[in-house]
Amino acid sequence: MKKIILSAIALMAFVFSNAQETRFGIKGGLNLTSLTGDSSSDALVGFQVGGFAEIKIIERLAIQPEILFSGQGASYESVGGPDGSSELKLNYINIPVLAKFYVTKKFTVEGGPQLGFLISAKHNSKDVKDLYRTADYGFNFGAGYNFTDHLAVGLRYTVGLSGVFDKDYDDIYDYYDSRKNSVLALTLAYKF
Repeated sequence: MKKIILSAIALMAFVFSNAQETRFGIKGGLNLTSLTGDSSSDALVGFQVGGFAEIKIIERLAIQPEILFSGQGASYESVGGPDGSSELKLNYINIPVLAKFYVTKKFTVEGGPQLGFLISAKHNSKDVKDLYRTADYGFNFGAGYNFTDHLAVGLRYTVGLSGVFDKDYDDIYDYYDSRKNSVLALTLAYKF
């Protein structure tokens, strides 16, 4: 574990020392979320908000670490809710680290891993955080368009790589069928 942390620090020091330009910004937008591996769930609308740094490595390539509050979860048809439906709301602090490639000066594509930390879990307003894993892993890929040097819009999909329930998986098939976060996000960003 120490080797991984030291390697990550060395890599970040190298990136920062060789960076041509670093810009900071804020972003926010809407999430359309569900849980994969669960055919009974419907999409739930949430939001995300946070900040980022865009670190140019070369003219067309940047590394973009972010820290985001993200409202995720799913909606279910059931008899337990007041209107025949119930909601599972999972709130995370997500830390994606993206490689961002400028296809043109205006159009970008991005991809990279994400680590999330569960801060709350509610099923129909009842606290169920003890049933869920505190860490979530995913992979992001998306695209963006820069209207100006400061204002941009982005569309990103996050594929969950880890099961959300706090349990041990019996075998690889049990893991593949487990419920994982799935997030489609439309965001507006402002760079300083």
